[in-house]
Amino acid sequence: MLRQWSVQAPGAPEPEPAGEELWEQEMERLCSSQEPVRVLPYAMVDKRFIRQLREPEGVKTSCWQQWRHGQQTAGRRLGEAARRLARGCGLWEGALYEIGGLFGTGIQSYFTFLRFLLLLNLLTLLLTTSFILLPLTWLRPPDRGPALNFTLQCPGGHQPQTGVPKFNNLLWNVLTGRAFNNTYLFYGAYRAGPESSSIYSIRLAYFLSPLACLLLCFCGILRRMVKGLPQKMFLGQDYRSPLSAKVFSSWDFCIQGQEAATIKKHEISNEFKVELEEGRHLLMVQHQTRAQRACHLLTYLRVNTLIGILVVGAISAIFWATKYSQDNKEESLFLLLQYLPPGVIALVNFLGPLLFVFLVQLENYPPNTEVNLTLIWCVVLKLASLGMFSFSLGQTVLCIGRNKTSCESYGYNACDYQCWEDSVGEELYKLSIFNFLLMVAFTFLVSLPRRLLVERFSGRFWAWLDREEFLLPKNVLDIVEGQTVTWMGLFYCPLLPVLNSIFVFLTFYIKKYTLLRNSRPSPRPFRASSSIFFFQLVLILGLLLAAVPLGYVVSSIRSSWDCGLFTNYSAPWQVVPELVALRLPPPSQRILHYLGSHAFSFPLLILLSLVLTVCVSQSQASARAIRGLRKQLVWPVEKRRRTAQRNSPHLMGHTGDGWRGVAGVRQERCPRSHQGLGELSLGSTHRSLL
Repeated sequence: MLRQWSVQAPGAPEPEPAGEELWEQEMERLCSSQEPVRVLPYAMVDKRFIRQLREPEGVKTSCWQQWRHGQQTAGRRLGEAARRLARGCGLWEGALYEIGGLFGTGIQSYFTFLRFLLLLNLLTLLLTTSFILLPLTWLRPPDRGPALNFTLQCPGGHQPQTGVPKFNNLLWNVLTGRAFNNTYLFYGAYRAGPESSSIYSIRLAYFLSPLACLLLCFCGILRRMVKGLPQKMFLGQDYRSPLSAKVFSSWDFCIQGQEAATIKKHEISNEFKVELEEGRHLLMVQHQTRAQRACHLLTYLRVNTLIGILVVGAISAIFWATKYSQDNKEESLFLLLQYLPPGVIALVNFLGPLLFVFLVQLENYPPNTEVNLTLIWCVVLKLASLGMFSFSLGQTVLCIGRNKTSCESYGYNACDYQCWEDSVGEELYKLSIFNFLLMVAFTFLVSLPRRLLVERFSGRFWAWLDREEFLLPKNVLDIVEGQTVTWMGLFYCPLLPVLNSIFVFLTFYIKKYTLLRNSRPSPRPFRASSSIFFFQLVLILGLLLAAVPLGYVVSSIRSSWDCGLFTNYSAPWQVVPELVALRLPPPSQRILHYLGSHAFSFPLLILLSLVLTVCVSQSQASARAIRGLRKQLVWPVEKRRRTAQRNSPHLMGHTGDGWRGVAGVRQERCPRSHQGLGELSLGSTHRSLL
């Protein structure tokens, strides 16, 4: 310990000069460092000694230093409290620990992902409430005036209508969203007076709030994604942690309860299964012949071609279902056609992951790669489905790619949709509701009866059927779909995060019940590190999918002339230049115009390119340094191995007495025997890994 260097016993040997010099350098570094004593990698006695060195007794500090130290302590505690709050205030900690111990960290990462999504939705709801709902309640928006009288040139004398037939059923109206048409759940209920007569611009807040929510969610996901990068990406693909470290250092000796000990045993067992499975697959890949590699390549091409055909067919089915549902609005079966697009999307997302899991298993990948590859194909299917759903709605409502008389005059299909934002919001609302109800129905009408039948009956068929396996790609796909739909509806349905927060909260307990009661653990466990990274990558792709249509709508599409905040604007974006002209002085206007011009954009692009080049160069230099350090670790091990091979014939010829002589010689050459053995063990471990 550090104190043993500073306070020597009366009969203790003097420290070596090199060691004394290193100790003095370490003491100077610790005394001058501003790093908190609590985070230093030393024992408690050493930390008290370092604190005495930094704050010696009898030395009075100035008031400024005391105040600065107090501010630093308060700021550090505030940051720690914020980090605890960001981790979810301990929400579901016990359940996550139990799931991680019984089913491995891979399954646990899914439930941790659910908690992260709940926090994102609560953050979005907080921003929407703070900047839109509370100011709107305080300012008391004007009452809705009489409908504007427009003469629309509709084909065949078709007059404007609300777009849906009336069906007076409370439950049906709740499921379709029509019961909330005049509430703040949808865009059409928001109203505000002229911008010149208001101190606070509700229109600007409504325009910027969805963009700010998407930006904050993007930053949070990106931070979590970088934090969850797999360790192998830095250490190399061939790196494997030593199994001996898990054998001798995995047990927690602070455990006292029997339940906690059982969970810890399961956790260690799952870790060993992962290590052995990865080692088996690595050996199998190393011993593959050229013919086996060629067969694997052909299997890869066949499987991925078949998966691509399935994805194209699913996208086509979603497109035609959405088009048929919107084109037959006056049919007697319209009440059933309301949920035709969500039904087709749900069917595609139910069958797709099952087929993908079966097909990807044919390629014989390791468990982590198998899960991630299946997840990628499921994400391609899901994002393509939502993208085609959005395009089909845009083609029907906004006449994208179509020529209609009403669209030429107003920029949208005004003959069928007086308030097209509410119509789009209702479709996204129905999609969110349908996904959650389908998940609940599948849990209690399929998984639960299957488990009861398997437990009740015995036989070859029931043994083959067994409980369902908890498919991680399918479950991740479902929650990412719900979150993407929520982001897509931030402009049309601002309070959709409230529903999604409730759904995510209930989903955690429903999935936990399914996992503990109705499911069986996967026979091939996997790690959580790569899974967490891919979960965030999938989520960020969903966010980009939601941001692109939203950016196009707020910048280029004409708002409805009969409802909402932007009735007198050619696009919601036009409120920004109007407020700039009304509220800012001419110098500030010129500065903003310069920031939005090409004269500022090109230098900024060049500067960002230079910063990116520097970052890439630093990354490459760090990679070269890591490779050099790895070679330095390998070199002494190889040197010892050659020495042992050179001396082995001579050592094998000795008798028992000779062996003792050799051992004595080795002890004379290596006085620090324990240190040499530790170095040899560490070097051997690194040689086997590198």
